[in-house]
Amino acid sequence: MEALVPFDRTGRGVAGRLTAALRTAIEQERLAAGARLPSSRELAADLGLSRGVVVEAYEQLIAEGRLVARRGSGTIVAASVHTRQAAAADPFVAAGLRPLRPGIPDLGLFPRAAWRRAYDRMVTTVRDADLDYGDPAGPMAVREQLAAYLGRVRAARLTAADLTVTAGAAQAFALLGRVLSADGHRTVAMEEPGSRGVREQLAHALDVLPVPVDDDGLDVGALERTRARAVVVTPAHQFPTGVVLAPARRAALIAWARRTGGLIIEDDYDAEFRYDREPVGCVQGVAPDVTVYIGSASKALAPALRLGWLSAPPRHLSRVRVHKRSIDLGGPILEQYAFADLLATGGYDRHLRRARRAYRTRRDALVSALDRHFPGRPVHGVAAGLHLVLALPPGADDAALAAAAAARGLGPVALSACRLTEGPPGLVLGYAAHTADELAEAVAVLARINRELP
Repeated sequence: MEALVPFDRTGRGVAGRLTAALRTAIEQERLAAGARLPSSRELAADLGLSRGVVVEAYEQLIAEGRLVARRGSGTIVAASVHTRQAAAADPFVAAGLRPLRPGIPDLGLFPRAAWRRAYDRMVTTVRDADLDYGDPAGPMAVREQLAAYLGRVRAARLTAADLTVTAGAAQAFALLGRVLSADGHRTVAMEEPGSRGVREQLAHALDVLPVPVDDDGLDVGALERTRARAVVVTPAHQFPTGVVLAPARRAALIAWARRTGGLIIEDDYDAEFRYDREPVGCVQGVAPDVTVYIGSASKALAPALRLGWLSAPPRHLSRVRVHKRSIDLGGPILEQYAFADLLATGGYDRHLRRARRAYRTRRDALVSALDRHFPGRPVHGVAAGLHLVLALPPGADDAALAAAAAARGLGPVALSACRLTEGPPGLVLGYAAHTADELAEAVAVLARINRELP
């Protein structure tokens, strides 16, 4: 305790100084939530103080809610103190599984039994040597399974040697930003509207230039008028509008990349989920020479797995791996092996089929609820994915509506938050993580909030 709560024990005001020292130790979490403090008699003896001084300090901190006195358990640090401080001070506190929050699958559908079996098999059969620091790109056996899956399901043209396994798509974008910056790129173009998360990951290394999206996807003509020589696109299911990059635009985009020496960065974030249209192959499968392909298991399984992948033309791939090694020396291979086992045994495909059935039903329920409570308002992007966009009337303040909804426990995202420029207002609404009844109730609450806004 002398080391944890250093203070001047001489002169007058010692009780106040002890109280302040204990308070600081709690705030700095040197005294953790739930930690049991010595009795007043024991602490007084340890610090060479009168017991009355310690009692006075304890009573003051109990009154402040920082300590709790429990009969039979002594005096402990209150658990709520650190929770309140973290929520107030930490900008990375999880948003929680709020109804209508986009970008999150149904975590209750995570195939726990299949994953446990796959993980147990890997723990049992993995070689001792595989537990050493390995290839930063990930184990070759894992990449072989992943390459086979992407070729079969996404029509990708790649081999295991072309892939790097990453800690989610977020790390893939961050690595790529480093590589492009080191290669002399100062800017990267990106769809407008687009993913705020991807924009933030790239903005650490590059300036992001918005390029408009219309009903045919990215405006390649507008891209050509920028100075960018790399562009982020979501061609199979544009985020957030849901449009598909039209065949003519695909051809124009590939022609732009080959003519200018540009790079197409394909974010294939949720292409496995489609309901009312045929599957759309990835651009990488048509133009692997000019395309970086990025995907992850976050939308299909769970974000917490931190499983993603990146393939790139050879001139970029080696530098991606150099940066990957410098950052983390490679990812957690047992999880990677378990994922590969899930791919090899068909468990991943079975999970996706089950999830698609559930999400289609929830999509239909959300569209029906929007039709009842927001009659006449257009709804975009319903054919695929885990979210849709509700268009709001011109002049509506979508940010204010989203903020008011958040205060009532809902999780829609303002369409304006996905832009760097002005554009039509709307809300991005997720439907995968909640039941049809929960979605219907959430839309009813959202409609009431909308009516209450000035």
